[in-house]
Amino acid sequence: MSRIGKKPITLPANVTVSVSDDNVVTVKGPKGTLARTIDRDIKVEVEGSELTVVRPTEQKRHKALHGLYRSLISNMVTGVNEGYKAELEIVGVGYKASVNNNILEMSLGYSHGIYFAVPSEVKVTATMEKGQNPKVFLECIDKELLGQIAAKIRSFRKVEPYKGKGIRFIGEQIRRKAGKAAAKK
Repeated sequence: MSRIGKKPITLPANVTVSVSDDNVVTVKGPKGTLARTIDRDIKVEVEGSELTVVRPTEQKRHKALHGLYRSLISNMVTGVNEGYKAELEIVGVGYKASVNNNILEMSLGYSHGIYFAVPSEVKVTATMEKGQNPKVFLECIDKELLGQIAAKIRSFRKVEPYKGKGIRFIGEQIRRKAGKAAAKK
């Protein structure tokens, strides 16, 4: 039994959900519109201000898709109503970040600068304050796209465990390792 799949989604007053004949769920809200095609076996029912996802049988495949689509639709409702944010910080001496026309320019200790074109759906800003690590802020209504963009930015300079240099989420705990000197003792 899928506990997540059976849970109804409460729709805020300013969010509308429509399901087309070819199983495309469209969610409209104050921040924008999102659409997703779901499996033809899974049914989405909208009754007043509640949305429920129903599976036809107890097959393993239907059980797996039941919770998945409920979570995806819930993320869509939250996204168009409130939106999602990701905050990254760049730790390292001489590391820099700036934004020009949705192109994130980063200097991460390589012999060349890194230019990353952020999709137009994602709003990106970068701040550099004296005595602070550079920070990159991402905002989007699509949680999946935001996660992919944040992961791609992190992949340009992964956090290394000895000095802790690299790109990380703000507040993320990094497991540090002792260096050579500590290993010899």
